[in-house]
Amino acid sequence: MRIVVLDGFTANPGDLSWDEIYRLGETTVYDRTDAKDIVARAKDADAILLNKCPMKKQTMMQLGNLKYIGVLATGYNVVDTAYAKEAGIVVTNIPAYSTASVAQHVFALILEMASHVGVHSQRCLSGAWETSKDFCFWDHPLTELYGKTLGIIGNGAIGQAAGRIASAFGMNVISYSPSKNAPETLEKIYQEADIISLNCPLKEDNKEMISSSSISRMKKGVWIVNTARGGLVNEQDVKDALISGQIGGFAADVVSVEPIKHDNPLLTAPNVILTPHIAWAPLEARKRLIKIAAENLKSFIAGTIVNCVNV
Repeated sequence: MRIVVLDGFTANPGDLSWDEIYRLGETTVYDRTDAKDIVARAKDADAILLNKCPMKKQTMMQLGNLKYIGVLATGYNVVDTAYAKEAGIVVTNIPAYSTASVAQHVFALILEMASHVGVHSQRCLSGAWETSKDFCFWDHPLTELYGKTLGIIGNGAIGQAAGRIASAFGMNVISYSPSKNAPETLEKIYQEADIISLNCPLKEDNKEMISSSSISRMKKGVWIVNTARGGLVNEQDVKDALISGQIGGFAADVVSVEPIKHDNPLLTAPNVILTPHIAWAPLEARKRLIKIAAENLKSFIAGTIVNCVNV
């Protein structure tokens, strides 16, 4: 079994081991691979592991030995799964490895909006507390989460985990899942939530679901947290609503084009917190990811396919 990891740096920048993959066959690991170099590097591979390297039909057609593609993530839109199925190439993904980490990040963002720990720490370190006339001070409004309503859009594993954390803070939780709940529940979230958390996959029918139309139906001053996909949000509409005060705060780990572009409206909007798509990335979650990736490939070699996304 000849195995090529095309872009391993994201999952493992050097603080983890590929040993479980090495044990499964002759393995070559590349930190990053440009699209133009995929064929040259993977021409003899039986199995490819990748994260964001595009695996298009034209590429797969040039990889005569390829039997297996393991995506080192939950999302697998980088692979032409329809052609892979037609060509008899198994495609797997890594489900549910980062549930706890992403739910934790949801609340890292919420707590930063509530308490502004980072800002106040920096003010202390720069001498502002030392020169204060009073024994304490705050430069940003402080908010208690107890009794607030969290509206979760996407009530899967991550949404449910975030809901449990919210309950521990004494918050009220309402949730919406397109596959389980009536559409009226989404309207209830728009109308009643103090904080809205996006935890749903991006699909054609929910692209830019957060836009001027939906924002206008929300509570004035609502906070919005997005750890799902940037395409769920019309970023210019969010900026406009932040300027007007209709949205009180916006915190996101994802944007519409990543890495973020210099002209993204969020970069010049008030009351914004951005992190660079790291909710999934704690050491423990990445260790789990690599372990599942190895188990997926090991099962394939043994003839028992698991976590296949192109059945």
